[in-house]
Amino acid sequence: MNRLIVLLFCLIAFNTLKSQELNCQVSVISDPKLQLSANDIEVLEDMENNIYEFMNTTRWTKDVFEIEERINCTVLITISQKNNDNLTGRIQVQSTRPVFNSSYNTTVFNTIDNDFNVTYLRNTTLLFSIEQYRSNLTSILGFYAYMILGYDYDSFSLEGGTKYFEYAQNIANLAKNSGDPGWASSAGKRRNRYWLVDNALQALFNPLRNAYYTYHRLGMDAMYNNVVEARKKIIDALKYVDKVQRVRPGNFNVQVFMNAKSDELISIFSQAEMKEKNTVVNILKRLDPAGSSKYQEILK
Repeated sequence: MNRLIVLLFCLIAFNTLKSQELNCQVSVISDPKLQLSANDIEVLEDMENNIYEFMNTTRWTKDVFEIEERINCTVLITISQKNNDNLTGRIQVQSTRPVFNSSYNTTVFNTIDNDFNVTYLRNTTLLFSIEQYRSNLTSILGFYAYMILGYDYDSFSLEGGTKYFEYAQNIANLAKNSGDPGWASSAGKRRNRYWLVDNALQALFNPLRNAYYTYHRLGMDAMYNNVVEARKKIIDALKYVDKVQRVRPGNFNVQVFMNAKSDELISIFSQAEMKEKNTVVNILKRLDPAGSSKYQEILK
């Protein structure tokens, strides 16, 4: 009987492990200018451990992930102000995915959110529900978990992440009366969580969704087979992004795409023919005017 109980426990534990979608590394640090007491530092360490458990043990989907299929991602929280239990700072979220038949991992999602405003008590239990706003911390973490999933699924199948973007949007809608500007739906603040997911689900941004699929599945994943043809697919993806940029210049979602891909694109096209280089550089300068000088490296 005892052996049976142990076996059942092991099977449950194994299935639970298989069901987790994220392999998330978490860091919670303080701005060097912020002088914290030893107790405050312990609170941030507790918060880091708690977030790590939350991100990696919550079951975000109904899909079954093998251990090696989990999405590698990082969450870096930098606290710039601490007033009792109220913490203010920024959160950077990044995710990657493997490229088929290679050891290379490509960045899919990379964003910095400067509206990180939460309340945290030591030994807090992080409670989350997709149908209910419980705390700003778990709403922010849940939101980004679903954004990571949405972009990852989009990279494997055309608009495959829609369901997860809808989950993220539901979290944003539930949180928008919290007073946190990161959830604000006002037209004057279009670079926050609310607009990031709202844009993703707008028909106008469908070409950008198409770009994620074309870039990763038809471009990066095909590199092992035919580099020249794969680069052409990546150019097609950039043209999709450019369609959105021309209609909505300087929009947040294109910026997020470029945050993830700018350095990689320089590396990919530095080995291309000059005609292809010129095409890519012209597109990249439109997509990311602030980075124009670095894209000149492609032409060398």
